[in-house]
Amino acid sequence: MPVQRVHAHPAASADWLRAARAARSLSLATLVWLGLESSLGLVAGVAAHSVALIGWGLSALVEAAASLIVVWRFTGSRTLSPGAEHRARRAVALSFWVLAPYLVLHVAYDLGAGHRAEPSLLGIVVTSVSLVGMPALGLAKRRLGARLTSPSTSGEGTQNLICAVMAAGVLAGLWLNTLGWWWVDPAMAVALAVVAVREGMRAWHGHACCH
Repeated sequence: MPVQRVHAHPAASADWLRAARAARSLSLATLVWLGLESSLGLVAGVAAHSVALIGWGLSALVEAAASLIVVWRFTGSRTLSPGAEHRARRAVALSFWVLAPYLVLHVAYDLGAGHRAEPSLLGIVVTSVSLVGMPALGLAKRRLGARLTSPSTSGEGTQNLICAVMAAGVLAGLWLNTLGWWWVDPAMAVALAVVAVREGMRAWHGHACCH
């Protein structure tokens, strides 16, 4: 009678579990930062009457959803559940699709109301910190996503990179508006909306976000 060999699930390896814990820890740290970023961005936006900063602060709440999804994915028995990864991947894709129309509607509102970015010291500080910190978080999560074969983790990392580009757009808008180039900020927002739709489709179908 042939002996059946039982192969250990690759996700049960010590290296995989360490990477899963790292992904959860990074997502928890991101949640804390996004909460602070959103609060300060909204305060700075209201003080400066800057719809761009207010919109950026609100978008952080959408990005926080992806972090919550990854924390959920790698907590308890879900850590080794392929079904949990499937649900998390689809949820991250939906968060991309929430972000995209928000960006477009925000641009339409700005243009219709005639709003232009205004200087704000607090806004400059907060967006500058995000511009420096978010790429590091995003790249680390995308590397972990590749190690874990977790599109949800990679997708969250991509959202962090989009956050950094949005911060650069806000900073550029604040400066270029003084030169009369007011259209740079809305143009970048529309471009990011297109990226969000594309990455959402990739996440939905299980492709790693690698661009």
